[in-house]
Amino acid sequence: QVQLVESGGGSVQAGGSLRLSCATSGATVISIYMGWFRQAPGKEREWVATIFTGSGGTYYAGSVKGRFTISQDNAKNTVYLQMNSLKSEDTAVYYCAARFSGDYGGAAKTEAAFDDWGQGTQVTVSS
Repeated sequence: QVQLVESGGGSVQAGGSLRLSCATSGATVISIYMGWFRQAPGKEREWVATIFTGSGGTYYAGSVKGRFTISQDNAKNTVYLQMNSLKSEDTAVYYCAARFSGDYGGAAKTEAAFDDWGQGTQVTVSS
């Protein structure tokens, strides 16, 4: 049973930074890719970033590109999301997600492209 556990959320003022972590346990194979999504109050969950485990290739939503950085520590089975220059509109519950097997065949930036999800961590940015 794969478990993804997020940590590092909290409250910060606009312009500040936070680093989220997502620790993976219970996996018998290396993930194909991992990503971060977020859901703001009253809005649908949206994709934030994806990292391909093997190549290290990264992809970002336009709203966070240049401010957020996704990275991984394969030795620790952990993925990070460094968030800089935070804005009030970044306030949301942030979810870690992963795909461990199978070829989805589509872009790794939709909910359907991921099989496993964490419980989420709250990020609140005050202006």
